[in-house]
Amino acid sequence: MVSPTNFLLHAFLWLALAATAFSLSPNFYHNVCPQALPAIKRVVEAAVHKERRMGASLLRLHFHDCFVNGCDGSLLLDSTSSFETEKNARGNLNSVRGFEVVDQIKAEVDRVCRRPVVSCADILAVAARDSVVALGGPTWKVRLGRRDSTTASRTLADSVLPSASMDLPALINNFKNQGLNKRDLVALSGGHTIGLSQCVIFRNRIYNATNIDPAFAKERRATCPRTGGNTNLAPFDPTPARFDTAYFKNLVKERGLLTSDQTLFSGGSTDKLVETYSKNPDAFWVDFGNSMIRMGNIKPLTGKQGQIRVNCRKVN
Repeated sequence: MVSPTNFLLHAFLWLALAATAFSLSPNFYHNVCPQALPAIKRVVEAAVHKERRMGASLLRLHFHDCFVNGCDGSLLLDSTSSFETEKNARGNLNSVRGFEVVDQIKAEVDRVCRRPVVSCADILAVAARDSVVALGGPTWKVRLGRRDSTTASRTLADSVLPSASMDLPALINNFKNQGLNKRDLVALSGGHTIGLSQCVIFRNRIYNATNIDPAFAKERRATCPRTGGNTNLAPFDPTPARFDTAYFKNLVKERGLLTSDQTLFSGGSTDKLVETYSKNPDAFWVDFGNSMIRMGNIKPLTGKQGQIRVNCRKVN
């Protein structure tokens, strides 16, 4: 007869092993397909070399995927009779991009692995890291083993994606709902050190804000008129193709492009962190990597949940 103590011990060990089996790990593909990560890196580097802006676009795909019901590749799904694509959500419509590059990555990874073993969700996570590195930023060990969702939700995307007009309390609460703290908020916002934004997103700030450098506002108005030119682009900081700390230096000078950028340095609880990052690139790099790992761990599908999509745009 098994004693109660031994039974509890065995039960605990089984639960521990189960948790380990279904948790994310940097080594997830080491045995099943060691060529997978190098293949992702090759395609990302080629895409970023061709168009520097693509690095920011791939980083943003991972962010916008994880914030909607976890990092499950749902953003990549096209509309079906069962659901409307998240690509049509307010925070994504006519702005998320890079899907063709994801298709290229998927094709190359499946080729080198000889079968579909790498999830689209994991591809987004690795491509985000490789994009940052390709633009001169830090690296981190991406935890892997996510599986892909079989559905998407435009309605949820509309309600949970942070908007460019949010103030600091709204942003803090938005990130808190994802299990992320203020340090994560500021560090991940630093991803805006690369990439561009459309005039329609920042127009209100450059014409109506009071906490904005007048010379900066005038400069941005030159390519973003009060009416028209909605898709005209402007950089978040002076070096949009280089992952650095210019974004935070801009905030200290009240040269944040979006309301949600400048609110991080507006007399609130995140001011000191912005100042630290503006002066200490190493601190920003370490925190950015750690926050990317935490964000990548938002409600992943693991084990037998979800599926490994053959085509990232549609359910198997």
